[in-house]
Amino acid sequence: MIYSTSYTGPFGEIHLASDGTFLTELTTPTEYRRLHPGQHGKEKAPIMPDDGGNLPCFNETKKWLDIYFSGRCPDFTPPLLPAGTPFQQLIWSLLRDIPYGTLTTYGTLAKKAAALMHKTAMSAQAVGGAVGANPISIIVPCHRVIGQNGSLTGYAGGLKLKVLLLQTEGIDTSALSMPKNSRFL
Repeated sequence: MIYSTSYTGPFGEIHLASDGTFLTELTTPTEYRRLHPGQHGKEKAPIMPDDGGNLPCFNETKKWLDIYFSGRCPDFTPPLLPAGTPFQQLIWSLLRDIPYGTLTTYGTLAKKAAALMHKTAMSAQAVGGAVGANPISIIVPCHRVIGQNGSLTGYAGGLKLKVLLLQTEGIDTSALSMPKNSRFL
């Protein structure tokens, strides 16, 4: 059974999903459509949309989001269980190590992943693919990753949301550049 509820934040509705114990998904509408192509608002498994809203993991997640959107760094993490490959899990653990209010690059993450995997090098593009597959955005902070040249690059929730999340954390985004041929919305 997949439990589902929503949270209304300052930038719109956020979809939460759980297996009953762990948070398995935290997505904006744009991210939800990317993770569930062709679903058009329907889950792959049975859902209990409102009954799941009182699960302890949902209550903790909503408390975490309240603190985060107030401009403070939460001092706890809800129980998380994102589904992904071992490589994705490694990259997502590296994302969780990025301190609140700081940025890193795909290249830096690639070097860290290569070292942990005992490889001489790792493709920043492979890291980007794993970052983009993150099913628990904001808490697993994929928005803190930028291109080597200071480019905002992509964000599954959209570049506008990426900028707003970075600004929520007190990051000055004025020096960051937009990717060529990108639209802010």
